Amino acid sequence: MDLCKIGDHYVLTADLPGIDPGSVDVNVDNGTLTISAHRTARSEESVQWLANERFFGSYRRQLSLGDGIDSSAISATYENGVLTVTIPVAERARPRKIEVAHGADRKSIETTVDAD
Repeated sequence: MDLCKIGDHYVLTADLPGIDPGSVDVNVDNGTLTISAHRTARSEESVQWLANERFFGSYRRQLSLGDGIDSSAISATYENGVLTVTIPVAERARPRKIEVAHGADRKSIETTVDAD
């Protein structure tokens, strides 16, 4: 799995070769992103395995998301064995420029004092 930030969103990529696209599940619950998938083992009875190193079974990965994530706008695609999840930064958490008022923009208030 790789995770990087590009502009105002994060991009997570996970290699899941041979996974049935229908088994891929991405969800967010209470600030936790969960990715799960399943790859079925081969069931060839007449085969004598010389090497059998390819992963099969369930895949599950969880990540805690920070407060500055727009979880309602997370999207995911699965193409050519690679899952790509786009995680946008919430508008409120994006950097913004604060305008600073200059002294020339301020108005002075004149008062008079009565001398008794």
